[in-house]
Amino acid sequence: MKQTRASAAPDPVSEMLIVDTFTKLIFGGEGEFDEREQAIVQALRLVDVNVALDNRREMGAYLRALGVREMIQLVSQVKERLLSGVPLSLLDTRSLANRPSLHSR
Repeated sequence: MKQTRASAAPDPVSEMLIVDTFTKLIFGGEGEFDEREQAIVQALRLVDVNVALDNRREMGAYLRALGVREMIQLVSQVKERLLSGVPLSLLDTRSLANRPSLHSR
């Protein structure tokens, strides 16, 4: 008996949602991030030590400087982290999101 794709549970985090969130960071989306976007930002902090303590503006600058291959790899790593079921609560992203940029002085 064949299983249909419709019966499978939907992917809770798509690569497209991760890319959209990265784009929001790159282009200065300082507005509110929904829960899924916040989870993506948190997972990014956990998989890439280069942005672990960065605010959103700094994360956007970092992402902007990445090459295509690095960006594709980072999207995959973030997705794997989110799907791993490991809690993302190691950092409080709300306090880091509004921290003044070290680069804006």
